[in-house]
Amino acid sequence: HEGRHSLVALDCHSRAPLRVFMAEEKKKKVTVLDMSKYIDRSVRVKFMGGREVEGILKGYDALLNLVLDDTKEFLKAADDPSKLLDESRPLGLTVCRGTSVMLVCPTNGFEEIENPFLQEEAEEAE
Repeated sequence: HEGRHSLVALDCHSRAPLRVFMAEEKKKKVTVLDMSKYIDRSVRVKFMGGREVEGILKGYDALLNLVLDDTKEFLKAADDPSKLLDESRPLGLTVCRGTSVMLVCPTNGFEEIENPFLQEEAEEAE
């Protein structure tokens, strides 16, 4: 039996061998995302709550926990938390919890654009 360990014991009354199965090994979690192509590359990560960081992806697991090196966090404006400032602060080696990760993208070719829906909302309010 693959993935199972068995133990053979004798029944004291009939002396017939009994087979007792031990607990199955834990099944490995499989992720639908292939992050291996981003290992040792610069990635940008957005989190629940609006924080954003950028760093070199050094490792990950099936739960999307990430390990980033040379990480820098982009600071947000105090008056408008949805706006990022041009300022950043270095964080160094960082472990990012997978449950809070919303977006992971390579920094190569990354360009942020203005939200076109904000313009429509402003026009509707007038």
